[in-house]
Amino acid sequence: MEDFILFLKLAFDHVLDWKAYDHILFFIVLAVVYNFKDWKKILWLITLFTIGHTTTLALATYDLVTIDVSIIEFLIPLTIFITAVVNIFTVNKKKVHQSNTNLFFAFFFGLIHGLGLSGFLKMILTDSDSKLLPLLEFAFGVELAQIVIVLLILISGFIAIKLLRVSKRDWVLVLSSIVIGIVIPMLVERKFW
Repeated sequence: MEDFILFLKLAFDHVLDWKAYDHILFFIVLAVVYNFKDWKKILWLITLFTIGHTTTLALATYDLVTIDVSIIEFLIPLTIFITAVVNIFTVNKKKVHQSNTNLFFAFFFGLIHGLGLSGFLKMILTDSDSKLLPLLEFAFGVELAQIVIVLLILISGFIAIKLLRVSKRDWVLVLSSIVIGIVIPMLVERKFW
């Protein structure tokens, strides 16, 4: 039980870390297009991201995949940027298309984000006989932490749209644009070429 709590805490620290806020930014732009009534879709988004994240984390932890860290460090803000730009261009499109696009982004970008953490987790698990259980415990913690982020985004959206009477379109455009403004310097700073 002690190990479970440790890996749960590590996951929460990873996802909710204000100094490494890429996870938070990604889930802002991923979830901003949804409302509470879309909870099933949102749960799928979170779970698909966690599956992608855990898959590459496991592959890298078991030394089955190795990718240059500088490339991954660039791709992570790129995934955030792409998701935000898609939000801007699809804000007035049908929800079905947007939902399918976001499901793809959640899984595929989860694969990339998992590689970004692999070095850290490998270092922690070097003395461990079994890496699978800690990896799954960590994944569970990531899932829970992401649910916390998404709930905060949905609550903020509810306040903005229902109470402050901001249009859904403006809410998506403003949040996506703010995230783009935060991510562009990250992209410039992390370019690997």
